[in-house]
Amino acid sequence: MKKQKYVFLGITFLLSFGLALFVAMSVFPNNPFLKTKTENTIESKLKDGDIIFQTSQSPQCEAVRIATNSKFSHCGIIYAIDGKWFVFEAVQPVKLTPFNEWIQHGKDNNYVIKRLKNADQVLTPLVVQKMQNYSQQLDGKEYDAFFEWTDQRIYCSELVWKIYKNSAGITLCPLHALKEFNLNDQRVQEILKQRYGNHIPLDEQVVAPSNLLDSDLLETIIDNY
Repeated sequence: MKKQKYVFLGITFLLSFGLALFVAMSVFPNNPFLKTKTENTIESKLKDGDIIFQTSQSPQCEAVRIATNSKFSHCGIIYAIDGKWFVFEAVQPVKLTPFNEWIQHGKDNNYVIKRLKNADQVLTPLVVQKMQNYSQQLDGKEYDAFFEWTDQRIYCSELVWKIYKNSAGITLCPLHALKEFNLNDQRVQEILKQRYGNHIPLDEQVVAPSNLLDSDLLETIIDNY
């Protein structure tokens, strides 16, 4: 009889605990105690030099999406520094942003992470150190809203492209003239008018996040769109 009582109490406890957990997950879907394991799982997949893409929501980023026929308008390069993951990105100014904070800046917290297909062979610790050293030279620079191919100011996809080219000798994708993109949409034209007036540099060499995303040298590691 006593044994049955303990069995009954045990089953009652398990049912109560399960119900409480279900309610907690329903009422508090972003429970930090439940989120930690997911975040750790994601971060365990990251490697230095990974490239991350997201959909930003500013008017300029909307124009970039339209002009490039892509949902992606921002990107950065991932580094591990002092045991923590960061995204090195060209915003105002160029800076390191904690990985989880960077994700929250994108639409619906969605992102895609790409990696060099032969990263294990090419991105050796020495090469990664060169990439980080070169990145330090760009840290703090002004964001380039005019998309000029200089190092005075720099924009997001230019940042990633130059880090790979100048540190690892890798050309992730060809550059394109500005006139090759879709510039006919009214929203794109408004941004161009604000930036350049009547003198749009149509022959300026540029690289868009979508160009990097489509690189044959990269493979997808994470895609939560």
